[in-house]
Amino acid sequence: MKSTEISIWFFIGVLLTIYGVMIMLYGMWEWVTGNWKLTNVVLANLHAPVWWGAIMLALGLFYSLRFRPGKEL
Repeated sequence: MKSTEISIWFFIGVLLTIYGVMIMLYGMWEWVTGNWKLTNVVLANLHAPVWWGAIMLALGLFYSLRFRPGKEL
């Protein structure tokens, strides 16, 4: 019998993917347009939104694919 349950880790992966894409796109927009120079944020030149978004996107894709519905664990 095939299980119809969906893992909570799948939903966490989807959320991480969505937030990762949004944060990374914002960071890339900020980097390309040069708006990061106008902020008073310490270490803004490190472009943390780009890296943090990329890490969240990678983790989200991992969890989404690893725990996707229908896949045997």
